[in-house]
Amino acid sequence: MMMENATLVKSLKLPQVVFMGLAWMTPMIYFTVYGVAFESANGQMAGAYIAAFLAIFFTAYSYSKMVKAYPISGSAYAYTKNSIHPKAGFLVGWALLIDYVFSPIIAVLTFGIFMNTEFPAVPIYVWVIIMNFILAVVNILGIKSAARLSGISVLFQIGFILLFCVLVAKDILTGGNESSSIFSLTPFFSDESSTSAVFSGAAVICFCFLGFDAVTTMADETVDAQKTIPKAIFCIIFIAAAMYISISYLTQIAYPNFTFTNPDNAAYSLVQLIGGNLLSSLFIMVLIVATFTQGLSSMTSVSRFLYALGRDSILPKKLFSSIHPKYKTPVANIIFVAVISLSAIFINLSTAVLFVSFGALTAFIFVNLSVIAHFYIKLKKRSPKETILFLIFPLIGASFIGWLLTLLDTNTLKFGIAWIVIGFVYMFFRTKWSKATERKIMLSPNTQMKLEKHVR
Repeated sequence: MMMENATLVKSLKLPQVVFMGLAWMTPMIYFTVYGVAFESANGQMAGAYIAAFLAIFFTAYSYSKMVKAYPISGSAYAYTKNSIHPKAGFLVGWALLIDYVFSPIIAVLTFGIFMNTEFPAVPIYVWVIIMNFILAVVNILGIKSAARLSGISVLFQIGFILLFCVLVAKDILTGGNESSSIFSLTPFFSDESSTSAVFSGAAVICFCFLGFDAVTTMADETVDAQKTIPKAIFCIIFIAAAMYISISYLTQIAYPNFTFTNPDNAAYSLVQLIGGNLLSSLFIMVLIVATFTQGLSSMTSVSRFLYALGRDSILPKKLFSSIHPKYKTPVANIIFVAVISLSAIFINLSTAVLFVSFGALTAFIFVNLSVIAHFYIKLKKRSPKETILFLIFPLIGASFIGWLLTLLDTNTLKFGIAWIVIGFVYMFFRTKWSKATERKIMLSPNTQMKLEKHVR
């Protein structure tokens, strides 16, 4: 039995929050988007990752400021609602639903694809069902269980990336490749460098950093969230940037003329070139583990986000704001997400990724604008230093993220706009129903009887 008066327990500390965020981000995503990113950046991966990091840094800064102002679950929805307007917050939350709901769908579908590759006799839908069940059980048992598994997965991923970098560096130092020096500025500056190519690559590569924002949904379960969450956000993006830039730098030096025919498996070709079949097998195994814990972390985030919407009566409160008295987790939300994630059996992976991008980028824009509304406008923090921190920085973040949003394909933008329109309609009827309910409660029993008799 679940109770509305049960609450989430503050049990997460900085390392656990960082691991959860990195698990959602999935450091191995560098390899899954390698081919597409390589083509977009015209091979200038190191420069593109630096540009992407600088762009994401401003939005991460805005998140760190807003979680200090509002250390509660709800992420961009809560920040926009409290700093700009409740209706704007509702629409941001509505857009963010796409991001959070489709994230576990992507994870379980990718897991099914990888497992089907290794075990072709077992259909993808079987792996999708199995993974959904396991993810739901682990999440129901408690967020500390999810954090523990996420930590193990992240360590595996970082271990593989370190091994990969060591093997590439060994190739460079032993002269077994096209280069002879491990120290070079060529990956950042060369005669073939193109600023437009670097920023085109950065537009794609920014999606490798998505996930740092998900930790804000865990504020209600984090010890001293106002200090811990901001630290976790910056830890996550700096760790990710260090890994991504290091891999790009070393591989550009080692194999400047590396080519591939299919961008979808370009990373697999690169791994085979460096470590042969043994490293390739390890690569697939780590990818499978990484995808599993990405699903675990994303299911944790979306269940907490739904809890925040239920707590504020955006969604039916009785269902979505209930907490299990024993496990202290939103069990109904977790089951709901697991059922929705079964749609991974029917959904195309690339379509799901684009929907996540629309929701995330829309939320990022409004988090940047929320910093301006809360600190610069409401609190009037307008000294020269504060103007830079609370106006210039978030404007840079909002502008760059807005530009990235326009780069999504037309069908995704049409779907996103249609989803927002549906949100407007839902908000309109929900507001009318709420007002009608309030008026009915305020009426005396006699007046209600007369009114109902008149209507009849």
